[in-house]
Amino acid sequence: MTKPYLSIIIPAHNEAQRLPPSLAKISEFLASQDYPAEVLVVENGSTDDTLAVALAYQARMPNLRVFREPDRGKGLAIRRGMLEAIGDYRFMCDADLSMPIEQVNRFLPSDQEVVDVTIGSRELPSSQRYGEPVYRHQIGRVFNTIVRCLVLPGIQDSQCGFKCFRAEVAEAVFHLQTLDGMSFDAEVLFIAQKMGYRVQEVGIDWYFDPDSRVRLVGDSLGMAFDLLKIRLNAIQGRYAT
Repeated sequence: MTKPYLSIIIPAHNEAQRLPPSLAKISEFLASQDYPAEVLVVENGSTDDTLAVALAYQARMPNLRVFREPDRGKGLAIRRGMLEAIGDYRFMCDADLSMPIEQVNRFLPSDQEVVDVTIGSRELPSSQRYGEPVYRHQIGRVFNTIVRCLVLPGIQDSQCGFKCFRAEVAEAVFHLQTLDGMSFDAEVLFIAQKMGYRVQEVGIDWYFDPDSRVRLVGDSLGMAFDLLKIRLNAIQGRYAT
């Protein structure tokens, strides 16, 4: 396979139903692009047929690579994918494609431009949110306020599931990641900023999925505790290079 310009990394925990239609959309989109790309599915701790479904799909998608992490954890899956990827740019992508895959090109640099980290944002003037209950949005904004106060000042939407890292940045940052759960987003962005890399937000169209795997209260409380871990890790020098 030609060295890919773009790697798309999909964490997959119990995604046997949603994965095939999403892979079909990604495959169709990539076939129309003028750059080579690979897709990495990282199955982690599933109790359904996610792994078998992903492996079977390789027969119709030659640029698909499948990995297995036996333990559950989105951060664990993303770290594995980022470090296994070989693309010049490495894009993490939720399996439900709540952002249309065509918008991945918004994350990639134009000619003569170098982009370190680009993250999808649902909070910019150019962003559009569809179908999200008001209460979920409000809780999300409260959590983001805590994130900005503790670890990521100035970033309006650290938890959107669509982010792109230049290869050099991915290699440097994800080797230092310590959190395996949902809070890994905040940690890797904190590390990137600490290392002097530029993190920029880009507006996206985002569609709420009622089948979201995020447990609103439980996950939010756990993530808030993890933010304190990030601060403690920084004080203890765990992110030193």
